[in-house]
Amino acid sequence: MHRNAKTKITIYDVAQHAGVAISTVSRVLNDSPDVSERTREKVEQAIEDLKYHPNRTARSLAQQEFHSIAVALPSFTAPFQNELLKGIRSYMGSAGLDLLICDLGSSDLRSSLRSFLERGSVRGMLICELPLDDGLAEDLIGMHSGTVLIGNTWKNFDSYTWNDIAGMRLAVEHLVEQGHEYICMIRSAEESDMQINRLNGYKAGLQAAGLPVEDSRIVAGNPRYHGGFSEEDGYDAMKTILRQHPKATAVVTSSDVQAIGAIAALNEAGVSVPHKMAVVGCDDIKTSRFIGLSSVDLSMQKIGYAAAERLHVRMKSGFQTPQQLVVEPKLHIRNSSDYKRK
Repeated sequence: MHRNAKTKITIYDVAQHAGVAISTVSRVLNDSPDVSERTREKVEQAIEDLKYHPNRTARSLAQQEFHSIAVALPSFTAPFQNELLKGIRSYMGSAGLDLLICDLGSSDLRSSLRSFLERGSVRGMLICELPLDDGLAEDLIGMHSGTVLIGNTWKNFDSYTWNDIAGMRLAVEHLVEQGHEYICMIRSAEESDMQINRLNGYKAGLQAAGLPVEDSRIVAGNPRYHGGFSEEDGYDAMKTILRQHPKATAVVTSSDVQAIGAIAALNEAGVSVPHKMAVVGCDDIKTSRFIGLSSVDLSMQKIGYAAAERLHVRMKSGFQTPQQLVVEPKLHIRNSSDYKRK
């Protein structure tokens, strides 16, 4: 193997050189008994051949007792995060574990997460909607006995995700079945994978129904209002739709909170919901059930609970084969869209 002298040797290189999984290298580094002597020798020889130097701080931390789990969020703005946290907190409380919330902000997310990891206060990490790279993945493998990804996937990690494309497509298909042909969308201002997938689901639903896909019918929220997910965004965007698209009869939104703001704008303008304008939200937050808002349910609380439970099991039991779970959406039809146009 020929490498530039400045190239950092990673745990991935060791695994490839030894012909084993990354998790096996991690178990050898942490002196786990669940490794055969022959495999241990292969890994140790690879470490020597490559002159690999694992993070000593990380190894020390990985051998400590655990009492806390952290959840890392890129920014605490999206409404679905509240639902995720409810599920996570529910499991943590039942298991007697402490929860630390790491708000990574909106810039240089990987650097922020590395800084948090270096403080060494947790052994388990739930990472929500943060794309990994090889270097960060190695840090996580070395420092924790468990990491579970939420809303993202990466090799050798457990992941719990949801199908945003299918969810928004369900919303559009329902509106088409109700007789709507001029359907607008209120999206957030951010360009996250989640938002892009919801936008693509909206477009796919229109295409499947043979309806035009026009960018002018997609109105973004204002980024100064919580990333474009807020009631203010929904209110302002709905005002724009009423002004620029007088023939529109339905709207889907990227969040229930936006939908609540949109309905406020419709009420103010004297536009009857759902008779003149149907509204469907996304995330199915608790408030939606009380106000009769149709919404796409992505089972965020269940995902949060299941991800926290999986992480706890992994922390207690050590190595387990990574599993990837994708939760399919459901649409709850309520008063805001249950009127069928003739």
